[in-house]
Amino acid sequence: MNKQPAKAYLRKGKEDSLNRYHPWVFSGAIHHFEGEPEEGDVVEVYTGDNRYIATGHYQIGSIMVRVLSFEGEPIDPSYYLRHLNEALKIRERIGLANSTETNSFRLVHGEGDNLPGLVIDIYDKTAVMQAHSVGMHKDRNIIAEALLKVMNGRLQHIYYKSETTLPYKANILEESGFLAGGKDVCNIAMENGLQFHVDWLKGQKTGFFVDQRENRKLLEQYSKGMKVLNMFCYTGGFSFYAMRGGAELVHSVDSSQKAIDLTNANVGLNFPGDSRHQAFAEDAFKFLDNMQEQYNLIILDPPAFAKHKNALHNALKGYSRLNQKALEKIAPGGILFTFSCSQVVTKDNFRNAVFTAAAYAHRKVRILHQLHQPADHPINIYHPEGEYLKGLVLYVE
Repeated sequence: MNKQPAKAYLRKGKEDSLNRYHPWVFSGAIHHFEGEPEEGDVVEVYTGDNRYIATGHYQIGSIMVRVLSFEGEPIDPSYYLRHLNEALKIRERIGLANSTETNSFRLVHGEGDNLPGLVIDIYDKTAVMQAHSVGMHKDRNIIAEALLKVMNGRLQHIYYKSETTLPYKANILEESGFLAGGKDVCNIAMENGLQFHVDWLKGQKTGFFVDQRENRKLLEQYSKGMKVLNMFCYTGGFSFYAMRGGAELVHSVDSSQKAIDLTNANVGLNFPGDSRHQAFAEDAFKFLDNMQEQYNLIILDPPAFAKHKNALHNALKGYSRLNQKALEKIAPGGILFTFSCSQVVTKDNFRNAVFTAAAYAHRKVRILHQLHQPADHPINIYHPEGEYLKGLVLYVE
C-alpha cells in the first residue's frame, strides 16, 4: 500500500460520470496507464488533460477502478478508520448499533458507505467481512485492525469470507477464516427480539439476510390467523416472524435440505415444539404446482434471477411466471409479499413483471406497500445501482 500509485488516464470526455461522483470507472473509459498496476493496487485517475479526478482500487474486468476517494487522500489505515467510524455513526443514529432487541445489522454496505467492494455484517460479537474486489481482499488485515478499534470492545471475532465473492478473473487463492478471535464463538444472533443461527461458514452471503429485517417485521403484522407459505425460505426468517405474529400455520419451502435444516433450527430456537410449522425441501415451482393447502399469505423471496444485464429478459420472464403461479393459487383476500434482489432489475422492471403475472392470473390486485432495503444498506445518491432490493405487498381479491 506504500508504493507510488500507477496513473490511469481517461479518454476524452469520459470524466463526466466521475464529475458526478459515480464510483466506478469502466474499462472503455481508460485510454492508458502510466505504470503497471497489479490487480488490487491503488491507482490514481486523471483526465486526458492531466487533471486529477479520483483514487481507487484497480481490477481486471468491466469495472476497472472502484473509486475510494475524489479528494486525493492516501488509502491507508487512517482512511479505513475514518470511513468505518462514519459507518458506525450512521448505524447508531438509526438505532441499530445500540439496540437491545437487535444485535445483527450491516455495518458496511460497499458503495453506500463509500467503501466499494467491502461488506461487513455484525452478528452480536462477530463481524463477517466479505471482499468483492481484490483491493479490499489485499487490505483485509488492515481493515480488520481498524474495525476492532472502531467497535471499541464490542467485537470479539472477525470472520473473513471470500470464496464466493472475489472476481473470477482475480489470480489469487480464495480463502476464508478468522482474522481475529475464533475461539468459543457463539453463532446465535438476535433481530427484533427473535433469535437465529448464523451459518457464516457455509451459508449464503454472510450467513443471514439482514436486508429483510424491516420487511419481516411488516409481515408479522399481517400474520395473525393466516395460513402462511414461505417460499425460498433459506434460514426461515419470514417463517418465525409469521409464527410470532400469530399465524395459524407456517410452511417453509426451499430446494436446499441444508436450508430446511437451518429453518427448523431457527424455528426451534424461538418456538420449540410448535406444531404450526412444517418445512419442505422441494423445488418452488413444483411445490406451487402440486400444493394442496390454500394459503392466504405467501412470501416469494427468490435468489437473484439476473446477475448481469444479459440475463435481464429471462429473469423478468421468471419473475412473471413465479408470481403468476402464486397469484393463481392464493386464497381470495390473500396477501402476497414478493421480492427481487437482482441489481439489474429496476423497480419498474419488477413492477411490470408482477403486473403481467396478475393479468395472466386474472386476479384483481392492489399494491399495499412498496418495499426496499433498510437504512443499514444505504444507497449512495451518486450510485443508483446500489438500490438492489425491491418488494411489493399485494392484496389479492
